Amino acid sequence: MPSNLGKRTLFILAVMLVSVYGVIGLPTSMRELRKNMQERISLGLDLSGGTHLILQVNVQDAINAEADQTIERLKQTLDQRQVTYAAMTRIDAKDITEDGGILIEGVPPEQNTALREAIDQTELNWILTPESNGYRLTLRQPVLADIRQRTLAQSVETIRNRIDRLGVTEPTIQERGQGEFEILVQLPGVDDPQRVKELIQTTALLEIKKVEDGPYPSRESALSSRSGVLPSGTELLESVEIPEGAVGGAPVREWYLVSRIPAVTGRELRSAQPGRDENNRPEVDFTFTADGARRFGEFTEKNIGQRLAVVLDNRIQTVATIQSRISDSGRITGRFSQQRASDLALVLRAGALPASMNYLEERTVGPSLGADSIRAGILASLIGIAVVVFFMMVYYRVSGVNAVVALLLNLILLLAALSYVRGTLTLPGIAGVILTIGMAVDANVLVFERIREELRAGKTAVSAVQTGFSKALVTIIDTNATTVIAAFFLFLFGSGPVNGFAVTLSFGLAANLFTAVFVSRVMFDYVIARSPRQPRLSI
Repeated sequence: MPSNLGKRTLFILAVMLVSVYGVIGLPTSMRELRKNMQERISLGLDLSGGTHLILQVNVQDAINAEADQTIERLKQTLDQRQVTYAAMTRIDAKDITEDGGILIEGVPPEQNTALREAIDQTELNWILTPESNGYRLTLRQPVLADIRQRTLAQSVETIRNRIDRLGVTEPTIQERGQGEFEILVQLPGVDDPQRVKELIQTTALLEIKKVEDGPYPSRESALSSRSGVLPSGTELLESVEIPEGAVGGAPVREWYLVSRIPAVTGRELRSAQPGRDENNRPEVDFTFTADGARRFGEFTEKNIGQRLAVVLDNRIQTVATIQSRISDSGRITGRFSQQRASDLALVLRAGALPASMNYLEERTVGPSLGADSIRAGILASLIGIAVVVFFMMVYYRVSGVNAVVALLLNLILLLAALSYVRGTLTLPGIAGVILTIGMAVDANVLVFERIREELRAGKTAVSAVQTGFSKALVTIIDTNATTVIAAFFLFLFGSGPVNGFAVTLSFGLAANLFTAVFVSRVMFDYVIARSPRQPRLSI
């Protein structure tokens, strides 16, 4: 017996014990064994059921918001420096590829230098360029890139906060793709995907603004009353309300002229909770932080007798008259259900999204369909294993047992790897397992055929095994390495199901090298060492 055969055997046993523990732990009953396997090997949505969403963040919203804030700052700066202009408007960024900007019109030629100095000294993130009808301000490219990436990262974090508050177990929320500003959301076991979609997509941008005029029955009537031109620093927002006693619950739509710049926003909220108003109708009660309470108190104190609007996602929810100074709290009323009030409070607590979103892809898999997929995957794997075992036992006789043992150990190592790295087993992942079975057998066939060639050449069993493994090793490593490279690029550029296939295939190939080369060689050496004289191989 080779001097190191015992050590190699102990090493294999240690690896297998660690692997088995990784898959099933230390169960004391069959029920605990099944529970441990379910906890240690996570199933993907296509097997466990759930919702798969891909969203695109409209990062241009954040760019437009940055332009609005700059316009308000710049107006104050130019007024202080007595630089005159006819108009200052935002150039909308209409999609994620556009840069947007600000257009300044009607600056007298003698004040061009003063305008440049004002912008160069106060707005370092912007570039001023002359145009035929005035001057255009555009954000510098590094600043644009930072805004876009920050908006994407903040959107991911906000969605994660909302989903965590909803109580979904083991959700997947992460950026997807390169430069496409997409977010992947996978929610196992969700039984109300529509509610989750609404929670995710709601921007939840709360603003309290001063009402300048209104209501108007339509946007057109509001514009015509002002000759089609709104006062600087104002905008028209819609209010939709279903009043008590309305026939058939018909909504009443009205338009208000409000200040563009809010007095306070949802960023200054300390808390938000669902509640009931004096008529026992659902509402959302909120309180401000210390800074928000100070700003809101100053605003209400200066505007006693005026009206304010509580605006959520650019739609007026409530219009109220300021009777006295209000400091630290407020409420959102409306004709919504208790569930809607609870969800609204949840998203307000989790924070507003920095930009709106569009759904690019949606898939929902029911638990029963997932169970059917599991059964079909297991059946396919068992049939594949049975066919392989039958072929190896018939064609390679007793040596086929060697290949079967190596194959079973390969599967245990693969499941253990998924367990230890918290990987997710998907339906394409099961396909990767089946492909791994085929490649594991392929490695054994290479070794066995090499050994047969050496035996036909008249070599002894010891020499044939040694030469067969050494000659087949290069081919096995080459085959596995090229497949791993392909799996790496599948994982790098693929998504969801493709990633699951690439992960299981990579782990299976690594396990294949260990079992087909190391474990199989130890079993051959053990058979040879037990033979008293000239050993013979059944192969």
